[in-house]
Amino acid sequence: MKLLVIALAIVLVGIGSSLCNSETPGTGHLVFIARKNGDYVIRLPQKTALSPQELASELPWDSQPVYSPDGRRIAFYSDRVFDLTNADDNTDLYVMNSDGSGMKRLTEGAENDAFPNWSPDGSRLVFYTERDGDGEVYSMKPDGSDLVRLTKSEGVDLPYGYSPDGTRILFGSNRNGNFDLYSMAAAGGDEKRLTDSDQDDMNASYAPDGQHIAYQSTEVGSVDIMTMRIDGSDKINLTVRPLSDDSPAWAPDGQRLAFVSHRDADAEIYVIDTRFSDLTRVTDAIRDDITPSWSPDGSRLAFISNRDANQELYIANADGSGQKRLTNDPGWDSRPQWSPDGSVIAFASTRNGRRDIYTVHPDATGLTRLTNDEATPSGSPTPTPFR
Repeated sequence: MKLLVIALAIVLVGIGSSLCNSETPGTGHLVFIARKNGDYVIRLPQKTALSPQELASELPWDSQPVYSPDGRRIAFYSDRVFDLTNADDNTDLYVMNSDGSGMKRLTEGAENDAFPNWSPDGSRLVFYTERDGDGEVYSMKPDGSDLVRLTKSEGVDLPYGYSPDGTRILFGSNRNGNFDLYSMAAAGGDEKRLTDSDQDDMNASYAPDGQHIAYQSTEVGSVDIMTMRIDGSDKINLTVRPLSDDSPAWAPDGQRLAFVSHRDADAEIYVIDTRFSDLTRVTDAIRDDITPSWSPDGSRLAFISNRDANQELYIANADGSGQKRLTNDPGWDSRPQWSPDGSVIAFASTRNGRRDIYTVHPDATGLTRLTNDEATPSGSPTPTPFR
């Protein structure tokens, strides 16, 4: 299927290594946002693998709802103004009340804006943008005002979020060849490089205690889950396996990590205690289970599964018991996130032909559609799951 490359097409020169085994230094590599089968992904082509590494996914239409700390608002990104004829094929940031009312578009322009993260006090959003020709990190108030550029490099910078005390921002960058992790002051400046290997470190997040960071790394060849202190010291590989372990998510207690593992041939969800390395298998299905999201009290996980040959939303207790299917529709669901009070789970779904944002209660009742983007672009293909 032909890829339509949009907005970001940055050739990175002089990279001596990537996500797989190293190759001849100086080989050019491409980081781009691409539209394929109606879906958008940010990809870093691998050197020896059959498929490229996705740095972030699920970009189309109304996607990746993120609750504000007080639970009153939801930020998301969307290409709802999609108009391929006029070359308007970019994503923008939006915010709305948690019931779907009061929607406001925060960014405009021909470039992609995506990946919003709230500051702990809800006063700002940090996000990814291509408005400067490459991928940079910006912040703004949640009404779209007071726009501040936080990074300036020739590489791609991807924000992962604020520290729990709101004083720093964690981000990834390939400015030095491969993807490493950095932190900076919340207002920009005081950048500190936290990882420095010839492989790639990404998909990082601060622990609730603000003293540790979890991330996925290819430092030893395979993709593993690692932790380190916020200054980059005391790096620990928690999942030394020949197959991929990725997508780490901190439990609210800051002691456990949920993650996705391919050690069982398909993608399953595990929980590991970072203190004792105790491992719990949460899912055991013949098809993929992905994107675990912790309930605020740390007792349950929401996740996406295609165990029934369709991509649906499930929940389970953290020990794997009590698994329950919350959605059942020919459309496919993605990117669950619990509300701060645990009363509902927000997710994106294509059940009405376009991807919109919905909420549902953990007992599978009260399904509510929050966004309603009815316009379907001319010639837009049907999206496919797990892109």
